[in-house]
Amino acid sequence: MTEQERIEKLEEMVAHLSRIADDLSDVIARQDGDIARLNRKVDMLMRAEAAREADGANSIAVAHQPPPHW
Repeated sequence: MTEQERIEKLEEMVAHLSRIADDLSDVIARQDGDIARLNRKVDMLMRAEAAREADGANSIAVAHQPPPHW
């Protein structure tokens, strides 16, 4: 293999690795957005559940009630 062929092969490998790095970066950025969105939804659900439990302060929370067959 000539030196020129080796250089071309290395350039191809670098281009391929660069494309993979860019693709992975895009995936990570998308996942970061997804995680932020899911965290907001969990926070919203937690607030809604806390408000629901506060509204029914005199009732027993569903999690603490025995199943209906008991």
